Amino acid sequence: MHTPAKTEAACWSCHAPHAGGHFCAACGKIQPLPRGADYFAFFGLSQKLWLDCAALERLFHQLSWKLHPDNFVRASEYERELSLERGSQLNDAYRTLRDPVARVEYLLAQAGMRKEGAAKQQAPPELLEEVFELNESLDELRAARRADGAEMGVLIERLEAEEKKFESRLCEVDEELKRVAAEWDAALDAGGEDSKRKELMVRMNDVLNRRSYIRNLVANVQKELAEAQ
Repeated sequence: MHTPAKTEAACWSCHAPHAGGHFCAACGKIQPLPRGADYFAFFGLSQKLWLDCAALERLFHQLSWKLHPDNFVRASEYERELSLERGSQLNDAYRTLRDPVARVEYLLAQAGMRKEGAAKQQAPPELLEEVFELNESLDELRAARRADGAEMGVLIERLEAEEKKFESRLCEVDEELKRVAAEWDAALDAGGEDSKRKELMVRMNDVLNRRSYIRNLVANVQKELAEAQ
């Protein structure tokens, strides 16, 4: 298959100047994405973390209609391939950006700051004592289950209280993430220095790590409670 030459500055079909977007303003042909375009750029958005979700949904449906393969039945093979590729990218972009936490994680991943591994599993220093007590309660519940202990009811109540406490902690972390994300948006509006944006990314990464750890704790407690009841 012949693939037309691609440039970032001109339409591949009519060679008119192309400033961006999914279609050429001159001839209407679908265009390849610019090199390095991210999910925000896909929707014509800046990298701000507050989004109007209703407006994002409208953009999604508009693009879904414009990029649908049915609109390219009589187009060239190259255009049909672009349509299919863009439709998949659209779904991924929408699924990511509509979720506030996934949005932050994506922004940081694009900057190479979301690393999977042991660092995310370290207990936050301020929670060490509470995590230690929780692990003791879990161990006691497991031992009581093996021995069919009569104190199961008391242990379950204790763990349910622990679960509520850590769910409350998770809500606090989510609120903290919102505050730092708002600082990020303000820095973008103000044209903040790179050092300021980097500092905010580090802070958001730290909050996400704590969030991941606490969420895993809550999931573990819920699993143990479900098995005990």
